[in-house]
Amino acid sequence: MRVFKSLVLLFLLLVVRGSMVQLKNGGYEDIVIAINPGLPEDHNIIKNIQDMVKEASSYLFNATKKRFFFKAVKIIIPLHWLPKPEYLSVKTESYDKADVIVANPFLKYGDDPYTLQYGGCGEKGRYIHFTPDFLLNDNLYNIYGSRGTKVFVHEWAHLRWGVFDEYNNDAPFYMSVNAGTASVEATRYQCFIFCLQDCKYDAQTKLYEVGCKFVPDKTQNYPASIMYMQSLPSVNKFCSARTSKGAASCLSS
Repeated sequence: MRVFKSLVLLFLLLVVRGSMVQLKNGGYEDIVIAINPGLPEDHNIIKNIQDMVKEASSYLFNATKKRFFFKAVKIIIPLHWLPKPEYLSVKTESYDKADVIVANPFLKYGDDPYTLQYGGCGEKGRYIHFTPDFLLNDNLYNIYGSRGTKVFVHEWAHLRWGVFDEYNNDAPFYMSVNAGTASVEATRYQCFIFCLQDCKYDAQTKLYEVGCKFVPDKTQNYPASIMYMQSLPSVNKFCSARTSKGAASCLSS
């Protein structure tokens, strides 16, 4: 199996240029993960980034039917952190143009990982944002799932391929009519098994009340989709024409 091969630790210098990620024989190289210069020194951040990327590489390789994996990643270390023999000086890498940043949370997102996307479907994102707490607090596993096998690959699809989430928090359910039978279903691309908790039916709208949410049953074997419910243990594939309702895979390079 092709997996993550190398990781370089770099001291931060201010150099401005675009992303340098390259795809060579299925392996992504020159991915830059930069730790914000203002963060206090904590080498557990570095260790957990390393573990996350190594784990994510195998997961991405299998999820893309052995098409892609992470081959080489560079971590930019703040200049005020104590030097180590394995650290190298940066050449053209910079925090401002990193593919992934580790920084304190914005109020809007809290510790939620997210990818800044300006464009439409298929257009690359700007960067992935992780907070120090997300990388250090293992209790968040119950919310997001594994950092490598679930979260990083999910966010990489946003960043690299311009793929969007396959859920709609503004319209979490809709009226579906199949074979002449009407029913309320969760807005999604994949047929997960759902249950409703304490929801009242609105006879006028023929939907459930505002604020009602579908809750996925964690005991199921549906493998897709990484862009919908990636935290579920059974999820290990992206959506495709076979695994979704009318959705096609957006995977490219």
